[in-house]
Amino acid sequence: MVSDQTGWTLALFTLPARQASTARVRLWRALKDLGAGSPRDGVAVLPASDAAKAAFDTLAAEVAAAGGTAWRLELPAQASEAQRALVSLFDRSADYAVLSKGLAALWEAIPGLDEVGARRRLRQMDKTLSEIERLDFFPGAPRKEALAARQALAAEVNRRFSPAEPTGSAKVMAHLDRRDYQGRTWATRRQLWVDRVASAWLIRRHIDPKAHFVWLASPGDCPPEALGFDFDGATFSHVGERVTFEVLLASFGLDEQPGLKRLAALIRYLDIGGPPVPEAPGFEAVLAGLRANCANDDALLAAATPVLDALQRRFADNHPDSAP
Repeated sequence: MVSDQTGWTLALFTLPARQASTARVRLWRALKDLGAGSPRDGVAVLPASDAAKAAFDTLAAEVAAAGGTAWRLELPAQASEAQRALVSLFDRSADYAVLSKGLAALWEAIPGLDEVGARRRLRQMDKTLSEIERLDFFPGAPRKEALAARQALAAEVNRRFSPAEPTGSAKVMAHLDRRDYQGRTWATRRQLWVDRVASAWLIRRHIDPKAHFVWLASPGDCPPEALGFDFDGATFSHVGERVTFEVLLASFGLDEQPGLKRLAALIRYLDIGGPPVPEAPGFEAVLAGLRANCANDDALLAAATPVLDALQRRFADNHPDSAP
């Protein structure tokens, strides 16, 4: 976010008339990706920042290489009328309006979707929202309204498919010794999905190899001696923006293992959103197929275990610090 009293970075680009249209299209696309405003042909402007200067300098070099000319100028905040005109070049309200229509359409479509389809479309909406926010240098009411609509839609998806989905608490995570958590009973909501199945796998593979699991019809059915996970009031559940898988990693000192760290990004993306992970759609599809074919949650965990083993191994082997 920048102030509406910000200064400006201005660039003037000229390409020779004989220049191929590909160079012009390339320049146009680059300026669009930056979210640059254009008060007139050949002029681009961004709120002043080091990133804006660097981006325009890169484009200037490309234009010069194509036989054109480019100038970069730094301007202070302008007089009120001119400043308002410049700020208006970055009005994203139309983009938010299109997004809001998409969110409304998804809300209406939810009854006809399964969980995988609904959450996939919600993540697509999140991706669109993130892209608009990236270019929204002067956010205001349209952004707030879009965020509220997205939050309400996510709540409706959870209400329909995961009615006991946990909310993020503000509790402080303690560092725990795995030796104190051996041979325990662990409990979570039945009909396992991404965060719960991955957390159960993590518990058995890396925390408590002899863990016994109880799958709950309702969080209120959790036995008093059990360690609950991934529901409100559980011993281990969402904390802030961390999903249960991430909380377990941090609690037991596993969050610096490359394979598990990258797997956590995948689980987080599928559970609550975030930066896209290339392997996520494939894992989600496999998990949906396994859940449809498994008779119960014990069978689902057993079937998902080699898949999660393979993902951890792949992530660890492809980590930059891995030995060749």
